[in-house]
This record gives sequence, C-alpha cells and structure tokens, in this order.
Amino acid sequence: MNSTRKPVAVVIGATSKWQSDGRNTKLVHGKELDDSHMPVGARWGVGGAIAQKFAQEGYMVVLTTRTAANAASLQTAISERGGESIIVELDLISGESISNAFSLIRQEVGDPEVLVYNAGYLEGRDLPPESELLEYIPDDMFETAQHIASRGPFLVAKEVLPAMRERGEGSFLISNNQFSLRGKKRYTGQSLYYPRVMMRTLAQVLTEEYSEHGVHVANVIIDGLIDSPGTHTLPAAQEQPDIVMNPVKIAEAFYYLHTQDKSCWTHEIQLTPYPTKPSY
Repeated sequence: MNSTRKPVAVVIGATSKWQSDGRNTKLVHGKELDDSHMPVGARWGVGGAIAQKFAQEGYMVVLTTRTAANAASLQTAISERGGESIIVELDLISGESISNAFSLIRQEVGDPEVLVYNAGYLEGRDLPPESELLEYIPDDMFETAQHIASRGPFLVAKEVLPAMRERGEGSFLISNNQFSLRGKKRYTGQSLYYPRVMMRTLAQVLTEEYSEHGVHVANVIIDGLIDSPGTHTLPAAQEQPDIVMNPVKIAEAFYYLHTQDKSCWTHEIQLTPYPTKPSY
C-alpha cells in the first residue's frame, strides 16, 4: 500500500529483454549472463533505469512486467537504495490483463502522476537472413508487434489519461526508437519495427487532445544501442564503445520531461550518441 501517499510513477516494461536472463540475451548469446560487473543502473535497461530514477526522486514506482519474477531483482535494488516499488503483472497482448493491472494499481497505490510506456518486443529477430522481405513475415508476428506498439499504448492511455485530465496534470511519456521516424526495411537480427511509427503518431494525437487539459505527452526517440548485460558484449559495442547509450542518462531525460514547467513543454526528444549521426 502507498501509506506515505507518495506520487505514483508507472513504468510499463520495467524489465528488459536484454537483462542478464532476458529473451534477447538468451537468443543472441545462447545463455544467461553474469551482470555483476555492470553498474546497477544498467542491469535492467531503460525501464529499470527509469524506475530507479523515479524511486530515487521519492516516487512510489509500479514495475509492470509479464511475469513478476522478472522484476524481483530490480525491486530489491530499488529497496536497497531506499526507494519503494510494487510489481504488477501486465501482458500488453491482453486487454483484460491491462484493465486488471490498472484496477490493482489504483487500488494499491492510487492513480499515477506519470506513466512511462517502455514496452519492447523481439518479434522478427529470430528470422533467418533469407526472410528479410515482408512476404516472409508470419501474420502472428506482425500482430504481436501491433499489440505492443499500437494497441497497447492506446489501451494504457485510456486507463490513465482520464484521471490526469480531471486533475489537470500528469505525464504520459513514450519510449520509442529511431524506426518511429520513418518506415525502414527489417534487416536480419532486427525486430519488426514498422508499428513503431504508430506509437509516434499516437503521441502526436494525444499531445493535441490532452495538452490543453494539463497533461504532458512526449515521444522519446532513443536512437542507438542501449547499454545492458545482453548488449554490452555485442561486437558493435566492443568495437565502438562510444556508440553505447547509458540508460541512467536516458532515465534522467525522462525525469526532466516530467518536471518541465508547463510554459515550455517538450513533446518530442531524440537522444543520439555523439559519434553517430541522428536518424531521420
């Protein structure tokens, strides 16, 4: 229970598929990895870093993940540093799961002051090189990507925006990637990112609809390789360490957006490592 009535921050996708035992990590490396050498802020990717940042700033943080066990170590890390969090299971493919999760969140800790939609997916990464063309993409793979990148944020927005509108304040922040800027073909080892464009469009629509009601909506384009246990030893990261993005610093950008004065809101921000050219 939120007995101290701390402001509530919900992180959708608080864990990472690139964490030590994540699905991407196992897919690429064939095993779980030891993350003890990693800074605690980078062990759970962007979602974990955002959760830790808001906890450090005095928020009651809600960690959502498909399976509670995925976030257990993250919750421990937050607690060890004096923060508070709860874990709520949420499967973005199920509308019922989303509805039940937010009913529980409202009951346990109250309406969120800020929601960060950081859901990711790996659909498409395991397809062989000869299956890069759209004609080889299974329909269910596309549907999963649509659930996470389009239908999911739509349903989550419906759960939290009414209360934010009634209060006249709140933040709805979307964690996106460079493939949201324009459609690009899928290369071997990449996820099916076409629907990411819809996430950006939704952020633009919600900005027009809810800004006048005091709700800050922003699309955050994370344009590069994010440091995590699973990405740290990838060839690209080892050969060019300066292209790897620090998730702790990304989290600071999200907190900055949430705390901006209403007189000068930012509605889209693109974060790119200095050695690389920004995507467009």
